[in-house]
Amino acid sequence: MFSVVRGYNILVIIIAQYLTSIYILAHNKPLREVIFDDNLFMLVLASAATIAGGYIINNFYDSEKDLINRPEKSKLDRLVNQNTKLSFYFILNFMAVVMASYESFKAVVFFSIYIFAIWFYSHKLKKLPFIGNLTSAILTITPFFIIFVYYKNFEPVIFVHATFLFLIISMRELTKDLENIKGDLALNYKTIPIVYGEKVSKIMLTVLTFLTLVPTYLLLFRFKIGYMYLFFYLSLVLLLIFQIILWNSRTKTHYLILHNILKLIILLGVFSILLIDVDVVLHRLF
Repeated sequence: MFSVVRGYNILVIIIAQYLTSIYILAHNKPLREVIFDDNLFMLVLASAATIAGGYIINNFYDSEKDLINRPEKSKLDRLVNQNTKLSFYFILNFMAVVMASYESFKAVVFFSIYIFAIWFYSHKLKKLPFIGNLTSAILTITPFFIIFVYYKNFEPVIFVHATFLFLIISMRELTKDLENIKGDLALNYKTIPIVYGEKVSKIMLTVLTFLTLVPTYLLLFRFKIGYMYLFFYLSLVLLLIFQIILWNSRTKTHYLILHNILKLIILLGVFSILLIDVDVVLHRLF
């Protein structure tokens, strides 16, 4: 079940939500006040439960495709039968709504819509080119939106960070389509690589790579991000490597490497939040 809900991804999202809250959205509040905020805790748990449920329903609809694209993982996931997965899916979503109700009725509405959007994406939108990729990227960053609203912090720098993350996630989704082209083709998924071809997909990835230069430039030269500039310079290097490998990619293994490069950028970005202001971090910790 841990494999089905991708527990490692959920753990990273929880860490990201707390680091974003502590060092960006509520940086003026005492560390203890943020960490032990019951409302924030419930929102983070509700997000985790909703995302876990999303992975389950996605796994449910993609079971045949995953058997082709990820045979080893699929065999592990199939140790949990479909009825158990669906039961756990409904339990997680119910828990998410209950936990959201602790914060406010608006949070209940938000998570109810979020749960429906994830189901609709898995059931219908995922098989559509462009719409599926765009929806997936939006759903991925949605858990951070509720935290923004909770702290009522809408500073421009936050949206620039969000734009960078959105572009990297969009690249990851398109790379996953290239990686999974065999299973998608077998089950008639209308993804971008299948409808428009691998070359067009590579051109789109190159365009998205160049678009990431805009928020990167703004964050490096227009906003104060402390030592986090190291992350963005490293990201530029990794994206250059990504492009070199991309245009020489021919096999699923190549696309898997590209996928892992983008996952590494996202993971490093989460923990590099600590570098925004090292002095403040040390002061708040000690």
